[in-house]
Amino acid sequence: MFEISDNLIKMELKVIPSTGFYKTEEEFVKEAINTLLAARKDLRITIACELYKRDEISLGRACEIASLNIEEMKEVLYKRGIKRRVNVSLEEMENMAEKAVELARR
Repeated sequence: MFEISDNLIKMELKVIPSTGFYKTEEEFVKEAINTLLAARKDLRITIACELYKRDEISLGRACEIASLNIEEMKEVLYKRGIKRRVNVSLEEMENMAEKAVELARR
């Protein structure tokens, strides 16, 4: 694999809108990140854990980001030494249940 210089990346980003594939650099970067995260489940799980640990997202949202059901997410958090918060709202509990059903259908 080859390394791309920061200068080359900046030049490539600048030219993206003129290619006709994306309207803006931001649109391209957003899709690039989404593509990377789709391919890297380990990265999605790590991001979800870190956001949860920082109290920036709920357990339900962590499950969504990591594409894990609630029990799998609990286990991941436990293995990483991240303490779970117990204050889950009824709405969040309903969302987690819906997501679990959705994931079970896959």
